[in-house]
Amino acid sequence: MKTHALGKSGIQVTPVGFGVLTVGRTQMNLPLGDGAALVRYALERGINFLDTAQYYQTYPYIREALKGGKFEPVISSKCLDGSYGAMRGAVEEARRELGRDVIDIFLLHEVRHGPDWENRRGAFEYLRAAKAKGLVRAIGLSTHHVDVAERAAADPEIDVLFPLINYQSLGIRKGANSGNKEEMAAAIQKAAEAGIGVFAMKVFGGGNLVGAYLEAMDYVRDLPGVVSTMVGAGYRHEVDRLVEYAEGTIDRNYLPDISGKKIRIDQGDCEACGACVKRCPNHAIFFNSSGRAEVDPSICLTCGYCAPVCPTRGIILW
Repeated sequence: MKTHALGKSGIQVTPVGFGVLTVGRTQMNLPLGDGAALVRYALERGINFLDTAQYYQTYPYIREALKGGKFEPVISSKCLDGSYGAMRGAVEEARRELGRDVIDIFLLHEVRHGPDWENRRGAFEYLRAAKAKGLVRAIGLSTHHVDVAERAAADPEIDVLFPLINYQSLGIRKGANSGNKEEMAAAIQKAAEAGIGVFAMKVFGGGNLVGAYLEAMDYVRDLPGVVSTMVGAGYRHEVDRLVEYAEGTIDRNYLPDISGKKIRIDQGDCEACGACVKRCPNHAIFFNSSGRAEVDPSICLTCGYCAPVCPTRGIILW
């Protein structure tokens, strides 16, 4: 599979990447051997780009998949914490748990708005220091917010931007309000023009758009400035379709079978705002004993009406 440079970082990545979150505890929670085998299968099929994060707790899957030294993929990780010391600990944890001296890409995880960025300046200062020491090759941030992406595009210290974008604008935010795909696409293009490497997330809006597989993938692939699209996969056939798409060999009439998928709410992302509870037409979403929203699968219609109103993109279909 061909690779392309991720902006000024010069890091070469395939046009699709494997999002390791899917195999981890908050989603499929696969046994270590099974999850590692799936990651290794993606590498064997030619994908060279893996996305993970401290919060995902998926480092063991990657390390197991890389045993034997046959593969040396580009690995991107992230940290939610804001202090210098916490970020230093996160980078050291990644180096230790992944068995790598250098982490290719390390990001501030899910920066939400201006004050959030300011509150995490200490963490970014450490990333700058880690890059200067050669512990990290490229630094930047991930975000669901148009305003954050716009600010990143104008920041000369950002090497890499990992924004949320999809053809239905699911999960895109702008400050405290909803954003849209046109605004995010414009920010992505500005970032790329500034030499920032951009790889995109949530092309399927947390799985809610997977029924329109080709339309969703085509939209993000064709955006000016996007170098790679990061997609989570839980099965080998999903990896196969992803590789076929990247290589241009996929059946253009392909329609994935989503009959067995269910809507779930990521408990780590839920902020208990209640928007999905109010939007559900069949009253299938309720607040559980932890105070977070949860889906009753016995009465869920899998209509997807809840997904667009979630401010954190915590509603997923898998």
